[in-house]
Amino acid sequence: MDPLVLGALVAVSTIIVLFSGVSVAIGLLIVSAGFLMIFDGMRSLELMPEILFGKLDNFALLSIPMFIIMGSSIASTRAGADLYEALERWLTRVPGGLVISNLGACALFAAMSGSSPATCAAIGKMGIPEMRKRGYPDGVAAGSIAAGGTLGILIPPSVTMIVYGIATETSIGRLFLAGVIPGLMLVALFMAWSLYSTWQSGNANLLTARSYSWREKLEILPRVLPFLGIIIGVLYAMYGGIATPSETAAVGALLCLIIAMVIYKLWSPSALWHVLRDSTKESVMILFIIAAAGVFSYMLSSLFITQSIAEWIGTLEVNRWVLMGTVNVFLLIAGFFLPPVAVILMAAPILLPIITTAGFDPIWFAVVLTINMEIGLISPPVGLNLYVINGIAPDISLKTILKGSLPFVACMVIAIILLCLFPGLATWLPDAVMGPSF
Repeated sequence: MDPLVLGALVAVSTIIVLFSGVSVAIGLLIVSAGFLMIFDGMRSLELMPEILFGKLDNFALLSIPMFIIMGSSIASTRAGADLYEALERWLTRVPGGLVISNLGACALFAAMSGSSPATCAAIGKMGIPEMRKRGYPDGVAAGSIAAGGTLGILIPPSVTMIVYGIATETSIGRLFLAGVIPGLMLVALFMAWSLYSTWQSGNANLLTARSYSWREKLEILPRVLPFLGIIIGVLYAMYGGIATPSETAAVGALLCLIIAMVIYKLWSPSALWHVLRDSTKESVMILFIIAAAGVFSYMLSSLFITQSIAEWIGTLEVNRWVLMGTVNVFLLIAGFFLPPVAVILMAAPILLPIITTAGFDPIWFAVVLTINMEIGLISPPVGLNLYVINGIAPDISLKTILKGSLPFVACMVIAIILLCLFPGLATWLPDAVMGPSF
């Protein structure tokens, strides 16, 4: 059978299996095993266990559970609420300080936790009721937190970037640095829209806030600065050549647990058990998907599907930006239905040869891909962050939350366009810190 036709059958089969309700990892294994048995015979299944466990034989994978523990220990405390309160007190003189403090808290908490749902939950529990109490439109209150939560997969340390780096054998350190400027750019775009939307509502009082004394501003800092110090320390250790990403993640996880226990009195064995239990569940889920995606990639390569797609794309006489636009549409559609980790593991091995052949930088592409995944987090039908916000504020309808988040989707599209026009937004910092890549 022609490999391109076979590839279309694999794509259709994968969609059907995943929509049947099975987990992503199990679905990938079912599709892989089925096509290998049909086209390569039963003996091809003998390699599956070796590939499955071999994909996990990677020291860099240790950073995933460590960063997840780091984020889980922070999310289990009042760190998000304290971070929100600290920014609100210090930004009180800034016009629209409340909505800016919410988005700033999302950005900082995302950097500490690396989790979009955790960011939405931690900041939204404080931010949404406070904004609504002061008269902010429900759409602005819910949409800004839903969008701010997506920053967790872009601003380092990001588990999504780690997964991309492992899937494509790309430097994780470079990927982390590549997400910094685009992440800050997205925060600025989010803030600009939130301020404009608030101003457009016609309530000028929303652009002002109560004043805080210096005593009130300073008393909150001891509860926030240690966590920020850990983030700075982790990044310094990583880029200062002191330790590898896995080693810095382990130290960061330990320090976050210690600070959670000392500052937030997280001494209860049950509380610590919840942190470790939830971290283990999420880590196993991600690692299982990584292993299953390895088998899936082997199946695609063994049946010459990956090679044929890359060769076919190479023969198309189309402008490379038309090609990139097509890739972005594909990623957007995939992100509507699948979690970011699954999309990256399934698509990156196929797309990387295509985009590098077209002359695009793989580090730059990682940022573009991640922003596409962010859009999926606040877009139906899956839109995980939308449901998290609805759980926090059940009296705000999903329709209102979705309507409030759509302008932030437009901000992300603008960010992708800016990255296409100015690729240096993603590549300058990694090159400046770590030297040009070849």
